[in-house]
Amino acid sequence: MDRSEFREHRFRLQDGLQLYARSYGDVPRGRIPVICLPGLTRNSRDFQELACFLASPAGGEHFILSLDSRGRGCSQRDDDKSRYTVATETSDLIAACAHFGIEKAIFIGTSRGGLILHHLAGLAPALIAGVVLNDIGPVIEIEGLLRIRDYLNAATGPASWTAAPRYLQSVHGDDFPILREHDWQEMAKAIYRDEGGIPVADFDPAIAAQLRMLTADTSLPDLWPQFDVFAGLPMMVIRGERSRLLSKATVEEMKRRHPSLMSVTAVGQGHAPLLHLDGPRQAIAAFLQR
Repeated sequence: MDRSEFREHRFRLQDGLQLYARSYGDVPRGRIPVICLPGLTRNSRDFQELACFLASPAGGEHFILSLDSRGRGCSQRDDDKSRYTVATETSDLIAACAHFGIEKAIFIGTSRGGLILHHLAGLAPALIAGVVLNDIGPVIEIEGLLRIRDYLNAATGPASWTAAPRYLQSVHGDDFPILREHDWQEMAKAIYRDEGGIPVADFDPAIAAQLRMLTADTSLPDLWPQFDVFAGLPMMVIRGERSRLLSKATVEEMKRRHPSLMSVTAVGQGHAPLLHLDGPRQAIAAFLQR
């Protein structure tokens, strides 16, 4: 198989809901696979370019598996909207590992994906061989979460595929000055699906609706007890230079509690950094090689 291609997988969970996944590279023999988990409303397409790189000789020839959480991308929407929770999605991840016969993996978790990994550390720590947290940690800044609430629940969106990159740039451009026209086009392909020639956000709207109750006074519980379970594991955190969700102070406390933690700043990026760009891409490859 050409390493720029991927295999598609569909499998059912115990509750009957069907999940979707992509795999890249050869099935590992004696090597630890890498599992990629996207953000709150994102999907496996976010990892397309990174996965191709990591599966290539230049990236280390790893076996990569990227998942669409329930209600996102090509995974089935859940009729029971109350099941769109980190706890349920952590159980789904454990079920996915069992389906693919994975007993231990290195996990890359972006935003919501990183929160799932904090919960996985409490439920099934033996699955974790290493962790890369992309712009997420045990403390979430309410300012960043409110910004996510607002743009996910905006009444307007791009009216055409031609307009989609410009629309995304108008929303996120201040936080991502490093991105070029090509990057905005690729982001549009990852975020939207096509419905009659119109780009539509590729997730169940009920997921974004959960954030509407948030206010500036909302108290968010921290996850330091779960984070401390990562002690002794190889670990890296990537923080967007302009992130509003993960603070520098939280990263410093993460480093204090986990002295061997590798910390990387994604220059010119906000929440959540594109991992295939120069800087994060090389750092992840070096982490996996180690």
